[in-house]
Amino acid sequence: MFCVAPPELETKMNITKGGLVLFSANSNSSCMELSKKIAERLGVEMGKVQVYQEPNRETRVQIQESVRGKDVFIIQTVSKDVNTTIMELLIMVYACKTSCAKSIIGVIPYFPYSKQCKMRKRGSIVSKLLASMMCKAGLTHLITMDLHQKEIQGFFNIPVDNLRASPFLLQYIQEEILDYRNAVIVAKSPASAKRAQSFAERLRLGIAVIHGEAQDAESDLVDGRHSPPMVRSVAAIHPSLEIPMLIPKEKPPITVVGDVGGRIAIIVDDIIDDVDSFLAAAETLKERGAYKIFVMATHGLLSSDAPRLIEESAIDEVVVTNTIPHEVQKLQCPKIKTVDISMILSEAIRRIHNGESMSYLFRKDRNQTGRMLELHPTGRIRQSKPGRCRSAKMFRWWAWESRGEGL
Repeated sequence: MFCVAPPELETKMNITKGGLVLFSANSNSSCMELSKKIAERLGVEMGKVQVYQEPNRETRVQIQESVRGKDVFIIQTVSKDVNTTIMELLIMVYACKTSCAKSIIGVIPYFPYSKQCKMRKRGSIVSKLLASMMCKAGLTHLITMDLHQKEIQGFFNIPVDNLRASPFLLQYIQEEILDYRNAVIVAKSPASAKRAQSFAERLRLGIAVIHGEAQDAESDLVDGRHSPPMVRSVAAIHPSLEIPMLIPKEKPPITVVGDVGGRIAIIVDDIIDDVDSFLAAAETLKERGAYKIFVMATHGLLSSDAPRLIEESAIDEVVVTNTIPHEVQKLQCPKIKTVDISMILSEAIRRIHNGESMSYLFRKDRNQTGRMLELHPTGRIRQSKPGRCRSAKMFRWWAWESRGEGL
């Protein structure tokens, strides 16, 4: 488990070499909070740039400082106008490329169109198209978080660092959910079982899986394997060729595999957008005896009437990270809580800029395999064994075991 260090420690330990420029590609001011937090942790000023919309809705980007020979990091958080967000990013990347930047690294915590990463009947793989556009515009590296499918990394011909938000969510569970030892991790569908298993194993908790819910857009029935439609046409098949027909799927009644009676149910997923499936899962868990229901996810899109529906539902709390701004939704629904992940993004930027290894950010168990740094009130830093430094007068910080290098 890890703790958030004070700003004075973060500034000292996240020191970077010269030649780094940090830009925010958002024209919407509400989307710049994450960029400001990252800049504060790195101890640098935000780069000077103007991003705005012309009266004819065209996007214009004007970089107001030199980026020649520098490492440029462009932070782009996705707003409600996704297509405008993409154009802002592409135009800024191309502007930095034509201004002779040494490298252009995109920091996109939530990768848009990530759900469209498979062939759907006669549709298209939009994630692949977007990846090609970013590479063509001049992106040389990508930092993102919890891609909807890890295979999306293969759509790029540049390095991709897919960071994890699970340590921050696990920390929230351990510190904010009273009696979390009496909890059970729930997958709202069999497709989410792998993520739920990961959380359950790290927290040493049980797991439950909800099966038999209404079919969603991620099912096999809507991908390219069932195109053309399953209709037997005698004229289209050779008389001597008999192709066996697929048996249509039929969902069984909703069942919960696992015991949730008298326990806290924690539903985990990567994205919360349309909340209907989460509401149905919460109702099912209530009927099975769960007395508290939490929903944990990395990306809180919370589209349409999601805040109102959550407020009126059996869900007690929804916990998401700040990869996507949702301050308006929090005003509409007090049940929505936010976990800050700017720490890991700022450390990823620092390591890439300084040419350091990124492997530490992907270590499986930081508490058992790594060491930590202790900062005493005097400011003296020393290495300690895992599990120590629990005093309120002392702050803990991630570190390499061999190098004692803080995150």
